[in-house]
Amino acid sequence: MRSIGEMARDSGLGVSALRFYDRAGVLVPARVDPASGYRWYAPEQLNEARLLVRLRRAGMPLADIRLVLAGWSGADTGLVRRLLRAHLRRLERGLDEARGEFSTLRALLDHRENPMTASPRTGTVRLSLPASALAAALDAVRFAAGKDPELPMLGGVLFDVEGDGLRVVATDRYRMAVARVDAVGHEGSREHLVVPAPLVDAMRALLADDEPARFAVEGDRVTLEAGERQVSGQRLAHDFPDYRRLVQLPPGRRVVVDVPAFRGALESGPVRPAEEREPGRSARDVSVLATGDDGTVTVCGDGDGDVDGSADRVGVDRGFLLDALAAAGRDRLVLEFGAAPTAPLAIRRTDDEDTFSLLMPVRLDD
Repeated sequence: MRSIGEMARDSGLGVSALRFYDRAGVLVPARVDPASGYRWYAPEQLNEARLLVRLRRAGMPLADIRLVLAGWSGADTGLVRRLLRAHLRRLERGLDEARGEFSTLRALLDHRENPMTASPRTGTVRLSLPASALAAALDAVRFAAGKDPELPMLGGVLFDVEGDGLRVVATDRYRMAVARVDAVGHEGSREHLVVPAPLVDAMRALLADDEPARFAVEGDRVTLEAGERQVSGQRLAHDFPDYRRLVQLPPGRRVVVDVPAFRGALESGPVRPAEEREPGRSARDVSVLATGDDGTVTVCGDGDGDVDGSADRVGVDRGFLLDALAAAGRDRLVLEFGAAPTAPLAIRRTDDEDTFSLLMPVRLDD
């Protein structure tokens, strides 16, 4: 008999997924301890679990998966083959429908101005702001800039100038970081531009002294001056997504963490491989976080008891979370958990509501 932790390790299904499939009646353990509720699996169930992994990756509905598992080891495999063929036909129809929808969307984009390929700008922006504050803001967001060549508009940092402030924003879809700097000199309407990551890094290298920095935009040319030093380059000819819509989240449960201790728990604590891998991304280590009624955050492991309640747990990319903690630059931070495990995890400073980052959660089960 295998424990649930051993079953998870050998099958490729996470503990939370095994619990889910038990509750759904898809893969029910051979024995459940009546006293502890701990699940135990028979040897032959390992092959069923591995089969379940493949069926899930193929997107088969749970109702069909139940029948496939029930008929897999039988002498008559006709039902299984028919279910597999039927699901493949559904996938092919869905792909045809998706192609049709995307064709329509491309046609709609062709008939209107495409914000992702905007024409060169001719506006002018001039700002004066503290070099140290700008340096801190860039440090707080630079880690989240995208690297996907298919999404060049995310390959830099948004400079959003409005009123007496400059907001800098970066996102790679899986995480987003925002910071604000007080600035003077801009009296016009809101202006926003995307500065490519290499130019952002060159700007950051200038900001070594505590002196005023001068930021200017003329047409497509971006310039930063600090003292007698200057760096300039071309802005990206793309518009950034409307980040303000993405950060308007309902209030969640806030927990204050001691960053050094929390970082240590993440680095030495249990991880699990991501059950899904997004296109273009390497394999990730996922940390599963749970909040307690006493205001603590726990890094959970697959073997931390076999109790239900995975809905209260949030999976995040451990490397991304460590990056966000480092970029925040504080010994105490606020982790804000959404009302559901599918909501972004916010990492906020205790002394600055304008500087924060968001991490998209990693799905723990179906």
